[in-house]
Amino acid sequence: MASIGKIARRTFLIGSAAIAGGVAFGVYQVRKDAPNPLTPGAGEATLNPYILINTDGITIIAPRAEMGQGVHTTLAALVAEEMDVAWDDITVLHGPPAQAYYNQAILGMALPFHHYADSDFQHNLRQGIGMVGKLLNLQITGGSTSTKDAYERMRHAGASAREALKLAAAAQLGVAADSLRTENSAVIAPDGTTLAYTALAEAVRDITPPDAALRPKSEWKYLGKSMPRTDVVAKSTGTAHYAADTKLDGLKFATVRINPRRSGMVSFDDSAARDMPGVAAIIDLGDGIGVVASNTWLAMQAAQAVDITWQESSYPADTAGLMDAIKASLDDDPNSTTRDDGDVTATVDGTEITAEYVVPFLAHATMEPMNATAVFTGDALELWSGNQAPVITRDKCAEAVGLAPEHVTVHTTLLGGGFGRRAEVDFSVQAARIAAAMPGTPIRMTWSREEDMRHDFYRPAAMAQFRGVLRDGAAQLVDGKIAAPSVIHQSSLRAVGTIPPGPDRAHVEGAADQPYAIPNFRITGHLTGIDVPIGSWRSVGNSHNGFFFDTFIDEMAHAAGADPLQFRLDLAQREHAPSAGVIAAVGEMCNWTGQTPANIGRGIGFTYSFGTPVAEVVEVEDTGNGIRINKCWIACDVGTALDPSIIEAQMTSGAVYGFSAAMQGELTFTDGAVEQGNFYDYDAMRMHNVPEFEVRILETNPYLGGVGEPGTPPSMPALGNALFDLTGTRVRELPLNKTFDLIL
Repeated sequence: MASIGKIARRTFLIGSAAIAGGVAFGVYQVRKDAPNPLTPGAGEATLNPYILINTDGITIIAPRAEMGQGVHTTLAALVAEEMDVAWDDITVLHGPPAQAYYNQAILGMALPFHHYADSDFQHNLRQGIGMVGKLLNLQITGGSTSTKDAYERMRHAGASAREALKLAAAAQLGVAADSLRTENSAVIAPDGTTLAYTALAEAVRDITPPDAALRPKSEWKYLGKSMPRTDVVAKSTGTAHYAADTKLDGLKFATVRINPRRSGMVSFDDSAARDMPGVAAIIDLGDGIGVVASNTWLAMQAAQAVDITWQESSYPADTAGLMDAIKASLDDDPNSTTRDDGDVTATVDGTEITAEYVVPFLAHATMEPMNATAVFTGDALELWSGNQAPVITRDKCAEAVGLAPEHVTVHTTLLGGGFGRRAEVDFSVQAARIAAAMPGTPIRMTWSREEDMRHDFYRPAAMAQFRGVLRDGAAQLVDGKIAAPSVIHQSSLRAVGTIPPGPDRAHVEGAADQPYAIPNFRITGHLTGIDVPIGSWRSVGNSHNGFFFDTFIDEMAHAAGADPLQFRLDLAQREHAPSAGVIAAVGEMCNWTGQTPANIGRGIGFTYSFGTPVAEVVEVEDTGNGIRINKCWIACDVGTALDPSIIEAQMTSGAVYGFSAAMQGELTFTDGAVEQGNFYDYDAMRMHNVPEFEVRILETNPYLGGVGEPGTPPSMPALGNALFDLTGTRVRELPLNKTFDLIL
């Protein structure tokens, strides 16, 4: 155990690499020969692992994508805390595709243990297994893992860089390194002599950064505090760079029109479009067309002018057929039984209740539609893309245009929303293919909103059947079956061409892994064999299973005549103290009594996901002109709160995302195509109906938890449970606006 712990904590070697005019501090896992992602241009210092110092300043290289979640701020703080960098001196850039930036935390989540019950051994084993991500070049932003993955690595990078700078300053000043201190981007000698880090860039190039101990939490100056966002000025002034902001000489504009039935083309006639002034090219993409023109609007108009005969879909053509397929799979043998406590097949005395739940397909609906900018020169491709998986993006684009990966440069820009959608590579590959059809011409490819909505990799529709037994006011048995197509299977096939072996744990997350002491507790996962394109959607399986499982727990509480909050608290207290803590905290925050006025309803929802237990209480009001959400209280336990303001923002945004889906999110299919096409028929919450929020952050969890997604799963059952409290109507199918008159 000791050796595993040591490996897990010390899974990298720190090296340095000189580049023109500057110095880079690289953090590498496992072996010294990990490829170094330095790509310097003539006379310049460019992207490199984690820290770059030159005469212009200090640049921190972020290995994860900034899509509004604030990760570039927190990752910069991890380095700056140990390195003693003045906050105003920091510039943050996204790193290039590189093995050095692999995500160690994300693979560890797949181990067959209930995350909430991790021992130190199991936690360290997750970290050790996660190093396989290095061999897979798994540079990906997802799974609420960015800060968990970087927590020690980037702090060690900062600490090591600090000590290297002290060694360089000591050599210049002729004093002992241990007599020096650092502060505000400078090394300070005992006599007050100050050497700025930028002035030491040349001197430190030949010094191997030494190992250095991390500072205790009691000495933190940045971490644990709400720091100014590193991206807020650029985003507030319109100077932030997204892929669609890329300006290149000779730029042409493109769009695509792809089969809405997600199949191929039979034929197309582009004669009318080719005659439109300003249309430069129409390109056969196999499953659709690309159009290049003098501006984006013209390209979109020309795409619609092409007469296309589409192939039929390979899946059931309408919503009813798709849902029938999902329901039928509930009778198939399970793919997984990852929770099987006690014996649910034995006779258990008590009151039995059953329920069946249904949720629809959902879109990501990012505010920025899919787009990318590319230029192909024949022997190289350069791509600007807001993406969550740079290495996969590079490799898939290289394959599409017939180049080796080393001849493809990917610039990961800011993302105008990701939610898992930009972990896919389809839009980047399309831009690459269109650029390859017009060598030497830069191409900015932008999807229309309708194209974006109808060519998503959707959150799958899902169904669940639950049976429970109550005795003496307590849950004695829960037996659940969950059916849906597999996100993991589809996304893995697209990314690496294979399906991971073993049970699909993500399929049942949010139900099978909940920290409740129920004597007889089984959850089985049933995979539906339909190939509607699906992918990771904020909180993935937790997004539907959190609704299924927590709503059933609420039904059990009411059937038992118990207080819904206390019922959950009793189940959690015997199993997981941090989970019990957030349930108790949210009750205290909202002054929960279990009693509400006639026009007010309150509901609680709880889900443990991504290492973080979250409890939410939602209050709704019947105004006489519709039902509105008045307030939402959220309690979460993240273990260590690295930036409270970012955690609060992520919890509230996660809840808003969940409310939007629960209230009105639904995609329907006709003739193999999604019917919805824009925000007028697939809307989200707006400013007028977003509730007041109050968030409390706890820090009793033994390990660092994620924050980007855990706020979403409990929001949906909490809202449904509040509406039940208000109206007495229990809804088991989303969206809720099918049943209630909600203020939308």
